[in-house]
Amino acid sequence: MTLEGKNVLITGGTGSFGKAYARHILENYRLNKLVLFSRDEQKHYVQKREFLAWGDKVQFVIGDIRDRDKVFEVCRGMDVVIHSAAMKHMPMAEEHPMEAIKTNVLGSQNLIDACVFNGVKKVVALSTDKAALPINVYGGTKLLLERLFITANAQHGQNTSFAVVRYANVFGSKGSVIPLFMKLKDSGELPITHPEMTRFSITMEEGIALIQFAIERSLGGEIIVPIAPSYKVGDVAEAVCPDCEKKIIGPRVAEKMHEVLVSEFEAKQTIKARDYYIIVPELGIRGMADYLNNYKGQKAPISQYDSGSNSDWLSVEGIIKLISET
Repeated sequence: MTLEGKNVLITGGTGSFGKAYARHILENYRLNKLVLFSRDEQKHYVQKREFLAWGDKVQFVIGDIRDRDKVFEVCRGMDVVIHSAAMKHMPMAEEHPMEAIKTNVLGSQNLIDACVFNGVKKVVALSTDKAALPINVYGGTKLLLERLFITANAQHGQNTSFAVVRYANVFGSKGSVIPLFMKLKDSGELPITHPEMTRFSITMEEGIALIQFAIERSLGGEIIVPIAPSYKVGDVAEAVCPDCEKKIIGPRVAEKMHEVLVSEFEAKQTIKARDYYIIVPELGIRGMADYLNNYKGQKAPISQYDSGSNSDWLSVEGIIKLISET
């Protein structure tokens, strides 16, 4: 599907990703209308001033994904919906699990129901590597989001296509460790969880490309995963401030040493296409052959895809280069 001439809705449209993705599609496609939906009025105020050049082609709607009636209203007339609204800060989700469930799970079901009711053609949700073999509340809620989308596609995919992209850490984003290290480097000390802790990393540009790939190529029901490099937290600290003292503080509650993008249970249902792994749904209206043909892919040569055993690594020099470009 192309975005040319389409009405597009981005939930969480004033967040880090929503803002970057909105700017990208406005600059590269002749949309009919773009609606940015989120509950943060301050972000709406700031972003609206930054998007003045696109005039009334962009609409800013204040609302909460938890508000079922508002979600049904904002989905009316949409062709494509990108679902990035989430409660995503892991420690806050641990302290307030029901709040994470209300937003990430119940809010996602509100969106699914609204998209089916309003005849939206394509819906793509943002998930996280923490949804694979989850050990924390945030990962658990995102796993449920993925299951809701897969089930929705099995039930309604002939009319409304639902797909998921499973993100790695976006390099330099607010949720990553880099802004924290940059803020603290003048103090001469950087707190690190563990020097050997690893994470996958993608750039914002790669994240945007991942969403575009899903919009243009997804059949529905699949989870699309980037093939990405890993980095060590200790190497990031070294890249930011080689002369700083590195104080090891240990992992946070329910934090993994290594993240997983494709679990061993999913690997048997995974194909490789270009720079992506595609986790094919076992439940759905299509079979493995349909996805292999659509993506012109092949069975993925993996038993599990995790950041600790990855074959592609960012060096300290590579991290320095990415910081300079962020």
